[in-house]
Amino acid sequence: MLSDAELDRYARQIIVPPFGGAGQAKLKASHIAVVGAGGIGCPAITYLAAAGVGTLTIIDDDVVELSNLHRQPLFADADIGASKATVAADAARRINPNVEVLAVAERLGADNAAALLAGADLILDGCDNFATRLGVNRAAVALRIPLLSAAIGAFEGQVALYEGWRPDSPCYACLVGNDPNQQGLNCAETGVMGALAGMIGTMAALEAVRALTGWGQMLTGRLAIIDMLDRRWREIGVAKDPGCPTCRG
Repeated sequence: MLSDAELDRYARQIIVPPFGGAGQAKLKASHIAVVGAGGIGCPAITYLAAAGVGTLTIIDDDVVELSNLHRQPLFADADIGASKATVAADAARRINPNVEVLAVAERLGADNAAALLAGADLILDGCDNFATRLGVNRAAVALRIPLLSAAIGAFEGQVALYEGWRPDSPCYACLVGNDPNQQGLNCAETGVMGALAGMIGTMAALEAVRALTGWGQMLTGRLAIIDMLDRRWREIGVAKDPGCPTCRG
């Protein structure tokens, strides 16, 4: 049930016909696990909390650094050295006190991924290394939880939704392979424009809301690629790899 205050808070999105009160109620009943409270995680957490997701679990073992501040607007100079998960959780609670927010200041790995992600209705992964991303993917497939994966670097961003346990749907490893040491988009090496992080994180939040409430065309098995150097947008299909050790069954 939505309280009168919640109906007022969410009024502008409730009146959108494909979403409505039913969508808002589904969102309130949903639990999203956000892996990484960084350039993607900060804007995603902001808009997921504001939208009225019932429960947010924020997983990040890192601390705030000065070099984070140009693209991670949940943090300020006073937060340098503090736990990202804790500061982001406090910010989410200030944005919307109706949302239950859990901060997990642990590094997600093979030994704890299933325990940390179990119970979520959707996983939003915005971390910055393949080892963690592949671990999150394995857990998502094993737990049968949709995985919304987002990445950024320089001027480029990518967003995709994976449901790899389904016979006709790829997992993240079907796209990138299973090598945890491969090179990819990494802000520390390639750099990144701060506003691009906000753009991709916000897009990830919107796709998470779509996936949980069921309006429009889902991004399942599709990879959206945004190149803001020349403002180019495209979307490609991702095929299921019959030889993928993670999701081939």
